[in-house]
Amino acid sequence: MSDTEAEKQADDLVFEYELDAPPEKVWRAISVPGFRDKWLPGEDLADADPVSTAPGEEIRYAMRDGEPPFLESVVTFQVRPGADGGSILRVVHGLTDARLVPRKVPAANNNGPLMMLAA
Repeated sequence: MSDTEAEKQADDLVFEYELDAPPEKVWRAISVPGFRDKWLPGEDLADADPVSTAPGEEIRYAMRDGEPPFLESVVTFQVRPGADGGSILRVVHGLTDARLVPRKVPAANNNGPLMMLAA
């Protein structure tokens, strides 16, 4: 993992839940629009279609806040088998809005490294 990936993961919100339902049932609840709309309203999604999907394992949705400043994010839902026939649902919420990306601005006082000229 690169340093930037590690930094990005540190900024993400990660939640993990143990559920009594089998992974197939949890997968249907997060991937089939009719079931998903019962717990994740369509107005929260920036697009009803997933950004990416790995069937039965992971699905990613683009989301947008309902209130100003209307920040955008990507939420990843990961499903894996748990103990006793249940499942583990991992939710990773990462802000992707370009307005939040820190910009590197050079110092105004030119405090850069001192370079010697070769003769």
